[in-house]
Amino acid sequence: MRLGVLDVGSNTVHLLVVDAHPGARPLPAHSYKAELRLAELLDGQGAIGPDGVERLIETVSGAVQAAEDQGCEQVLSFATSAVREATNADQVLTRVKAETDVDLTVLTGEEEARLTFLAARRWFGWSAGKLLVLDIGGGSLEIAFGIDEEPDAAVSLPLGAGRLTSERLPGDPPDPQDVKALRRHVRAEIARTVGEFSRLGKPDHIVATSKTFRQLARIAGAARSADGLYVQRDLSLSSVREWVPKLTAMTAEQRAALPGVSEGRSRQLLAGALVAEGAMDLFGAQVLEICPWALREGVILRRLDHLPVT
Repeated sequence: MRLGVLDVGSNTVHLLVVDAHPGARPLPAHSYKAELRLAELLDGQGAIGPDGVERLIETVSGAVQAAEDQGCEQVLSFATSAVREATNADQVLTRVKAETDVDLTVLTGEEEARLTFLAARRWFGWSAGKLLVLDIGGGSLEIAFGIDEEPDAAVSLPLGAGRLTSERLPGDPPDPQDVKALRRHVRAEIARTVGEFSRLGKPDHIVATSKTFRQLARIAGAARSADGLYVQRDLSLSSVREWVPKLTAMTAEQRAALPGVSEGRSRQLLAGALVAEGAMDLFGAQVLEICPWALREGVILRRLDHLPVT
């Protein structure tokens, strides 16, 4: 069957269309994406403003049309932290439903972490042993750990690259004092969770998902996206440490000229790098592997698990 998954995230609205059936690997068939950066469009009261709502509705409508054009039998639609935490979330969801007929399911942070963990587990398989999975989104950082398909621990922290950039790094390039303050904040937030995970033992394999980690790996020398899903891509803590001061000194325009860095994400890359550095350091990850599957694939896999095998 042909399934679509519509992800209204803090950075992008992304429709992924796959051909799938139970017991088989979902095969990507089409992708529709628009960058909205909702995490940066919240007003002083934490609400998504009128312009943001209109842009969201327009983009969701475009995704619905793309899903219809691609022959999707079903579209699984969800929203993450930017909508979840908006003070006017109920009104936004009501407008989206009324004008697009899309009923967005708002995932909790823990659900995001658990579904992303499921995707990573299926990608790497049982031989990977105990997995520690890190995911940096636009609005939040998800961390999950476990040996089964359901993690033993899963948390979501308000440390998304878009959120932190908007709230704490106003300059371009940023003020070094702002960068130092953000580094302290990020590490203090992550450190509160380390004990919950360390009591579960040492991971056998540490992996990361999300655009932020992929971009950091690419500028550190990992293979291009064009080289395919099955090329192993690693990111070392030493590489992230090397790049943080370089990114600090760059403008967003200069970062956008780096390999694999899009113009829309370039402003957020420094904040994302600080979160990646803090998480890797505090969790003892000298090297991690980039997983090509993440939340959207987790949503698809969970749906397939509930379909009858024919």
